[in-house]
Amino acid sequence: MAIFTHNISKGYDGQLALDSVSIDLKKGNIIGLLGPNGAGKSTLMKILTGYIPADSGYAKICDFDCHKQSLEVKRKVGYLPENNPLYPEMYVIEFLKFVADLYKTSHDQVGKRLKQLGLIEESHKKIKQLSKGFKQRVGIASALIHDPDVLILDEPTTGLDPNQLVEIRKLIREIGKDKTVLLSTHIMQEVEAICDQVIFIKKGKIIRQAAIEEFDGKAENLEEAFQKATK
Repeated sequence: MAIFTHNISKGYDGQLALDSVSIDLKKGNIIGLLGPNGAGKSTLMKILTGYIPADSGYAKICDFDCHKQSLEVKRKVGYLPENNPLYPEMYVIEFLKFVADLYKTSHDQVGKRLKQLGLIEESHKKIKQLSKGFKQRVGIASALIHDPDVLILDEPTTGLDPNQLVEIRKLIREIGKDKTVLLSTHIMQEVEAICDQVIFIKKGKIIRQAAIEEFDGKAENLEEAFQKATK
């Protein structure tokens, strides 16, 4: 399994952000994580990446415990949080080499990711000079720099224009061919366009997990199913 959780719960100030969440996601799928604001999506992602511990239950990435073996998990996971953590005064290539050094990985990966993300022509620009779409590409490149097995993306297309949306979706589809991608988003069309599976989460609970083919519009479409599950 690529991503596995068993009854994980997490609370803040007496309120449950996650309530006995169990998921089992296999390698080579793109999974859309859908839920209203405050549903627990970001908390789940932070636990999976080893940034915060669960209060109870356990989570594993590629059979490594996310809390007890967090360093091993970080080697297996690439993570792009909602607020893309870039250094605007650094040049693109300088930043990616810096991230590669943090992961103790070869600078050969920098050239590979620059090419994969269409950043070669932007590589000698300062990050602050880039458009929002190219900044997102740099963020994804940094998440991929150590060639992780699992990629976790929190709202990766927020604020992009329609052309940038198409480009980033295409990139995610390409990446998902040989990695497991967990994608948090509010955009139904995005899930329909790139995901193999969808998970609905509401008030910290998993409400439904299904293959995207189930929402073909004959019985219900994705938007109808989401509204029914989360209203």
